[in-house]
Amino acid sequence: MSPDPATLLPARADDFIGVDGRPTAAYRERLRRIPDVRNALSVVSLYAQTIGIITAAVVVDSLVVRIAAFVMMGRAHAQFLSLMHEAAHRLLFSNKRVNDFVGNWLLGFPSFTSTPAYRRVHMAHHRQEFGPEEPDVPLYANYPVSPASLRRKLFRDVLGVTGAKLFRTQLRGLASSDPRVRLTQQKIWGLQIILFACGIATGNAWVYPILWLAPNMTVWRVINRLRSIAEHGGMTAGADRRMSTHAVRQHWLARFFLVPYNIGFHTAHHVDAGIPFRHLPDYTRRLRDAGYITTAREFPSYRRAWRALGAGRELPLPA
Repeated sequence: MSPDPATLLPARADDFIGVDGRPTAAYRERLRRIPDVRNALSVVSLYAQTIGIITAAVVVDSLVVRIAAFVMMGRAHAQFLSLMHEAAHRLLFSNKRVNDFVGNWLLGFPSFTSTPAYRRVHMAHHRQEFGPEEPDVPLYANYPVSPASLRRKLFRDVLGVTGAKLFRTQLRGLASSDPRVRLTQQKIWGLQIILFACGIATGNAWVYPILWLAPNMTVWRVINRLRSIAEHGGMTAGADRRMSTHAVRQHWLARFFLVPYNIGFHTAHHVDAGIPFRHLPDYTRRLRDAGYITTAREFPSYRRAWRALGAGRELPLPA
């Protein structure tokens, strides 16, 4: 699915974009400004939304409301980890200590992720997608796959098989010989115990397993796979980021549920990973104006992207 490099024309250089798609110095300076207050409001708003969903599920005695809350809490994990991703790039707050504290304790640890650990592997992803140190290749390698293969992957995600496998690996980290790994997992699981205890203390012990743990193991895993394959499925390594990263037209429903906080503007993010999420839509518009992103190379929707990624032949199982 990766394009022939010969078909990737240079961008039309202008006051904003260079021939390689990178922003010009003046435009880049503007793009790289971190809006601390607005980002702080985003974190507060995320917590308010999350608490509101849980409260509604507790107060309203309705199966429909609780099912909706379950699904929306999967979206909440996508939101937590999208903002954590921003903190991993040190783009959430201009103060490094505040950025790392919020990224870890308020965003990463609640969703079972260490921001520093994620940062280490994620920077390898940005140095060279599909390179020898690429951490996420197992998630989106070998696409396109057959429709049956994609359904099986998503079915495992829905049933929590993928999540359970990853949690077992994390739990083994509690007994790791590496003290850094051991301490990190102690912090993550210690915080989970506190969250569980809060539910017990309020007389709602079911809230943690049903509205926090289970959505992470199921709904979030589906969201993560669908987003990840739409970003890089079927692509290859290359100096031009258009070789390794899909462009997908962003629509409000996808941005609401699947790719919050502009994380779906992924080509722009890979061309310049130092641009805060609030400025990615503007940067993407400039890339389109300069011809770096074209309609011929951009999926019009996530549905079209998944259809293409799930329309391939059945791949042989590994020996």
